[in-house]
Amino acid sequence: MYDHLDDLEAQSIYIFREAYRKFENLAMLYSIGKDSTTMIHLARKAFFGKIPFPLVHIDTTYKYPEMIQYRDRMAREWQADLIVGSNAAAIEAGMSPAAGRLVCCEKLKSEGLTKIIEERDFHGLFLGIRRDEEGSRAKERVFSPRDKNFEWAYKDQPPELWDQFNTNFDPGTHIRVHPILHWTELNIWEYIQREKFEICPLYFAKDGKRFRSLGCMPCTTPIDSRATTVDEIIEELKTLKDPERAGRAQDQENAYAMQKLRAKGYM
Repeated sequence: MYDHLDDLEAQSIYIFREAYRKFENLAMLYSIGKDSTTMIHLARKAFFGKIPFPLVHIDTTYKYPEMIQYRDRMAREWQADLIVGSNAAAIEAGMSPAAGRLVCCEKLKSEGLTKIIEERDFHGLFLGIRRDEEGSRAKERVFSPRDKNFEWAYKDQPPELWDQFNTNFDPGTHIRVHPILHWTELNIWEYIQREKFEICPLYFAKDGKRFRSLGCMPCTTPIDSRATTVDEIIEELKTLKDPERAGRAQDQENAYAMQKLRAKGYM
């Protein structure tokens, strides 16, 4: 029976195919989380079981070991072209959250991503962000242009009315494509439940704790939970009042600073 998940899936697959048709040298940013894993599942549906572009993971060296183990195992299973990038100079200089969490994110994530884009000459990136996830993401477009420095002019975005997507941009424009922008956190878990694909085990409760959003170890805290299955997580979400990223420390420092960080290229 056709339902809301079929509608969401169909639109996301359309976005993938439209982007692949219009733009050259694309890649997908892979954060290892539930959203980017859902996006990979959708991409494999869109392209008949294949992922026709590289997966890019920016390694800050602060990720949970379970995340890296899951990343490498799934990349092999998907037969994906996995590119692991980093800002090696900042890491060698000792950059850490002690310098300020937003500073650390800019150096290790934003600048690490910029280096990969420049080295590989990627014309566009697929990202697994959602409008309901965080305030600045609600201002995004599905096809979001960046300037030559990969920066986002969030006050000057092209309109997308009635799902009419603008894919005509000046030569040299870097494009961020957001195939699941219209999904919610609950939609993601309902889709995981229906499609039964594997996600990182940190999302499931262990010793009364689980992660609702995955990030770097010093900046991510779990929530109290006894949800050990996807079904239990879905039921839990129906009663939770805290924001999804309440456990992500960088989001709590300064909401406007987070928007400026994203304007400089942060995910």
